Amino acid sequence: MDFKKHIASKIKAEGLSEQEIYELLAVPPDTAMGDFALPCFRLAKAWRKAPARIAEELAAAYPCDEIVCAANALNGYVNFKIDRAFWARQTLGRILAERERYGASEEGKGKTVCIDYSSVNIAKPFHIGHLSTTVLGSALYKLHKFLGYTPVGINHLGDYGTQFGKLICAYLRWGSKELLEQGGLRALNELYVRFHAEAEQDESLNDDARAYFKKIEDGDPQAVELFEMFNALTLKEVGRIYELLDVHFDSWAGESFYNDKMQPVIDELSAKGLLVESEGAKVVDLSAYDMPPCIILRSDGASLYATRDIAAAVYRKNTYDFYKCLYVVAYQQNLHFKQVFKVLELMGKDWAKDLVHVAYGMVSLEDGAMSTRKGKVVYLEDVIAKCIEKSLAIITEKNPSLENKEEIAKTVGVGAVIFGALYNNKIKDITFSYDKVLNFEGETSCYVQYTCARANSVLEKGGAAGELSVPQELAVQEFELVKKLAEFPEVLQSALEKYEPCFIARYLVDLAQLYNKFYFDCSILNAEPSVRAFRLSLTECVLLTLKNGLGILGIGVPAKM
Repeated sequence: MDFKKHIASKIKAEGLSEQEIYELLAVPPDTAMGDFALPCFRLAKAWRKAPARIAEELAAAYPCDEIVCAANALNGYVNFKIDRAFWARQTLGRILAERERYGASEEGKGKTVCIDYSSVNIAKPFHIGHLSTTVLGSALYKLHKFLGYTPVGINHLGDYGTQFGKLICAYLRWGSKELLEQGGLRALNELYVRFHAEAEQDESLNDDARAYFKKIEDGDPQAVELFEMFNALTLKEVGRIYELLDVHFDSWAGESFYNDKMQPVIDELSAKGLLVESEGAKVVDLSAYDMPPCIILRSDGASLYATRDIAAAVYRKNTYDFYKCLYVVAYQQNLHFKQVFKVLELMGKDWAKDLVHVAYGMVSLEDGAMSTRKGKVVYLEDVIAKCIEKSLAIITEKNPSLENKEEIAKTVGVGAVIFGALYNNKIKDITFSYDKVLNFEGETSCYVQYTCARANSVLEKGGAAGELSVPQELAVQEFELVKKLAEFPEVLQSALEKYEPCFIARYLVDLAQLYNKFYFDCSILNAEPSVRAFRLSLTECVLLTLKNGLGILGIGVPAKM
């Protein structure tokens, strides 16, 4: 129930509409004051009275009922107290009825949202730097789906450019099929690193690389065969990691897919007088918008990222008729997307306003940054494997007789990697720490998963709670849990509006902490029958909500730990 709406509908405050009252109602810093508060300072001038006096009058006139049991004035605020038993019946009743759908909605019905994320480069390692875009995009995909939208996950593969000429050049000189069969993508990356080292000594290698890339474009059989081999090898290896992370895509249309879709864009830009020449290149002048020119064609006639991204945006609108199109790409590309979106706006695409750059910070390990060209790469697969290995060691130490330890360690380790990337605001740079993400006492997925296992154990021992029965008086710990559970749909809404899965991650930690406090402070299984039944229902609702939240983030929940 929307308690704010109920309260606002019964307040008669001259000078404020019901909607304005609704928007003014806030949650007091201390629950002891009340559950919602209306500040009266805006009315002081119109009413020609002190806020404290206005609050007293409004409190005295408020008609309390079975929902709002008290209205009191304090320091210019009217504090409203919701009947605890009513709130608990409303919240727990809804959760137990909706279960795995608690928090879900149909608000996005009929609306398609394209989400461009992960976007790995063919023939390059899937490294720790890809973690944020992959799990952030996946969480946004799952969140939109949970709220009724039709998400389209797009892996805009980096499968175009002179680096493929470099790889062919390196492979023909120093590589072989046997080398790639044994070493996979890592062996391919070693060839790429060797090429750059050799090219520093012999500049002619770069000329060869450009020639080989031209051969790919021209359809040369040998060059195309090698390019497709690199492509297949990459997708096979990254597919393993996507499966581990529970990440899925609906489209794998990479950069090369748009090769034949760029010319119509270039023609339209030219026809609309937007394309001008600058030092031999064709650009869109954006100086009026405090931006450098957006280069569409280089002086040698080659296209750039912007050209392909503009063509891709037009294709996606024509194909999916999206409500929104999200680009989950690092903040270093802020200018690029501002330019692309502005060019589309200048082309007269009224849907340019529906393009959103979901920028995020960088991820590094505690020992520093990476460079693919120099061979200093932290493979994401290695990070996941290490987290699984460490999880197994911790679980074996804490619960040596636990069955299916390896499978549980996999769920815990993978969850730790995902949660570690999603817990902070997306724009912040992250230094990934194995010890931090695998801390069973900290603000981690391990802690939330362990809380789920605890709740599951309580329910196994306690048996079915039966029909929901709520005592008239609730303990403080019980009511704090009820309030927190009631917030879940609003948290999902905020996460969607701000494109911030961290809101969900933090909420889950807060809910887990409140449950653990309740678990230690309030007897569950040994309480008298009616209280025991209520506390079992409360435990079930906590478990359902934690599972729903973790599921949106792409994290599994082991029954035991």
